[in-house]
Amino acid sequence: MASPAALGNPGTSPHTGDSNAGGAGSFQLAKVRILGVPVLTVAAPTVAGDGQGPDASTRAQVIEGNLALLYQRRQICSGGESLAETFLEQGFLHGQERACDSDNLGLLGDPAALQVAVVRDGSGPNRLVALVPGRAQPLPLLTVTDEDVHLNGMGADRLAQRWRSLLERRLRFARELMRPENLRRRLALVIKAELGLAIAIAVVLSLWRLSRHQLRRQEGRLELGRCTRRQRLRLHALQYLSRGLMATVLTLIFAMAGVALFAIPGQVPRALDLLLEPWGITAKLILGWIVNTALKGLTELLLRQWAGNVDVPVARRARGDQRFLSLRLVFRRLIDLVVISSVGLWILSELPGVAELSGSALLASGALLGALAIVFQGLLRDFVSGLVLLFDDRYAIGDTVEIHDFTGAVLDIGLLSTELRCLDQRVVVIQNSECSKVVNHTKLRSGVELQLVLSHAVRQLPRVLALLEAEATRFAADPNWGRVLLEPPQLRGIKAVTPEGITISLLLICQAGQQQAAERALLARLVQRLHQKAIPLADRNLVAE
Repeated sequence: MASPAALGNPGTSPHTGDSNAGGAGSFQLAKVRILGVPVLTVAAPTVAGDGQGPDASTRAQVIEGNLALLYQRRQICSGGESLAETFLEQGFLHGQERACDSDNLGLLGDPAALQVAVVRDGSGPNRLVALVPGRAQPLPLLTVTDEDVHLNGMGADRLAQRWRSLLERRLRFARELMRPENLRRRLALVIKAELGLAIAIAVVLSLWRLSRHQLRRQEGRLELGRCTRRQRLRLHALQYLSRGLMATVLTLIFAMAGVALFAIPGQVPRALDLLLEPWGITAKLILGWIVNTALKGLTELLLRQWAGNVDVPVARRARGDQRFLSLRLVFRRLIDLVVISSVGLWILSELPGVAELSGSALLASGALLGALAIVFQGLLRDFVSGLVLLFDDRYAIGDTVEIHDFTGAVLDIGLLSTELRCLDQRVVVIQNSECSKVVNHTKLRSGVELQLVLSHAVRQLPRVLALLEAEATRFAADPNWGRVLLEPPQLRGIKAVTPEGITISLLLICQAGQQQAAERALLARLVQRLHQKAIPLADRNLVAE
């Protein structure tokens, strides 16, 4: 069991949280750091009983706090307290003792004078203490426990001597490093490095602007149709160069942040992690791109297998191809969204400082995500509605649909909305959740009711109807239009008699999307035929009179 002297004061430890604790069978493990660099691994029993002392993480925190007293100056008092004590002692009491002195414990001094010793009280455990000139009592550092001995697989005396040597060398180096003159020299080097990196960023940004200018010039030639194959290759090269320069700028920014951390003692490991982060991000992005490409390829293979099912009737295979294009587009977007989100979370979770977030911070982030889900529940409803529309085959890209008061061709089916191109070339964007009532004019087949309004002056209606039916039969026999029609035009006869005239109805059933062209062609033939036979159509002016 660790002695009370070895536990010390947990509040002096710069290490917070238990992120450094890990399990190894019967032992809990935790790292002890000096200036952020691991120096020892201490152990504690995984199943702690009564009186068995603190866990490994607590031991590491306390030991780090004890070690930090030997090299790190502590600001015990606030600025106001320090000034008040100085005025009191120098102005009135003329004393020399300072409670706010950062070295009032007498633990800081010549690095070479510091010694770490192993002491043992009778048959008790080995303890490591610091011997500082000017102090009558040594500073307890840690106690070598039975778990430490069993874990390292060596005798208690040998382990204590090994740890003594490690701690003495590291503590002397830390004391030397924390001297004011060395800190000033370190800060000067960091400032010079930061200036060099800032100049490098400015140069790379200038090259990036130049590449973007050249890229716009090449794109202008491409739009004018004056771009040769060699110039197209140059265009792609400039594009990749521009992206590479921007990636270099981001890498240099990470480097500036990492170099800035070098100025802070104890932050060297985090600074190195930050310097290595761009390479880790690049590796994660490459892995994400590989996974994205593989998932898209696998999805396309499965969709093609589904679309090429021989059991599907021939009349529905064209519809299957149309649905394949729509589903492929949406699945590609879904894969992009999932992969980008996953890689982004992966990158964020491994950024320095983020991985050490406590459980309460994670719970708070979960609550925030829940609140955002409530706020953006409309977007979630649009997303789910879009998937339902696709899998339920209500419409696909290329269909002519009627949604609310808008009729047009489906341009795009997004994850949240649907785009329609109307006849007047307007593009209408409708949220997927609003597409509950859809009229699809081109699913598998198309139809249109063609109406002619004859004048009331027509006396021989049976002859006129026979004339229209004969013309519709000739239209169906036309090789240009016969292949479009799925059924011969159906003359439905008189549909209505109004003050304007007599309405004759014909029904066209044709291939999907061909109804409007067929309607215009047949209507032109019927009107021409009626004019040849001098059969009058309704005249609104005469009706008004």
